[in-house]
Amino acid sequence: MGLEFGIKDIIDILLVTILLYQGYRLMKGTGTGNIFIGIISFIIFWFLITYVFKMRLMGTILNSLISVGTIALIVIFQSEIRHFFSRIGGSHKSWKMLKSLQRFFNNNKKTNESTFPVMKVVLACINMARSKTGALIVIARNASLVDYIESGEIINSEINTRLLENIFFKNSPLHDGAVIITNNKIVSAGAILPVSRDQSIPRNLGLRHRAAMGITEKTDALTIIVSEESGAISVAMNGKINLNLKAEELQQILVEEIQF
Repeated sequence: MGLEFGIKDIIDILLVTILLYQGYRLMKGTGTGNIFIGIISFIIFWFLITYVFKMRLMGTILNSLISVGTIALIVIFQSEIRHFFSRIGGSHKSWKMLKSLQRFFNNNKKTNESTFPVMKVVLACINMARSKTGALIVIARNASLVDYIESGEIINSEINTRLLENIFFKNSPLHDGAVIITNNKIVSAGAILPVSRDQSIPRNLGLRHRAAMGITEKTDALTIIVSEESGAISVAMNGKINLNLKAEELQQILVEEIQF
């Protein structure tokens, strides 16, 4: 009796390959690529023992390990799993189309609602870049940032260029932390952010850039970084960072990505 191999099987193999590749890319970025390879090797070994060679005793033992190990892996790699699904939901073109439609209808229904003050943020970043004042500005989108907001000083103020510059002034007690903006307001300053473990981040980038990457790996927030050393402006979102942006490029990103 020969093996039946059809189009459905080809699609099945392709989907599994894509899933494994994306999983490897994600875990490699967080420094756990070798662990992922070890897990895949164990799964292949389990499949051969259970379904190919049909060793009942060894198969029973491995089945028990698989059952317990699945729960353990979910607990251990919960941040990576959250990031994986966040990337699926946040970067796919179809989701962006839905968000554009949502923004269109929101604009029609809420004409009196204030829009995000892009130019105030851009102007503050330009001024801080000229004076080489380090800054880290997190702009919330859909995901809640309550835990990070509470780690800093609650401000709850309207977005203001001067206020942003004063917060990040070198002698300010809050200049080392991050400013968090949500619902068109500066809600927190001096906030503590998670630092990314992504080994692909250039070593010349400092802690601000790694913190910006860290928050965008765990949430869908957009983060603006102003380098204290070079005055360069960068933007991080969806676990990726765009370096050395011009003012026009920063403005364009904010207009396209920030939707209130």
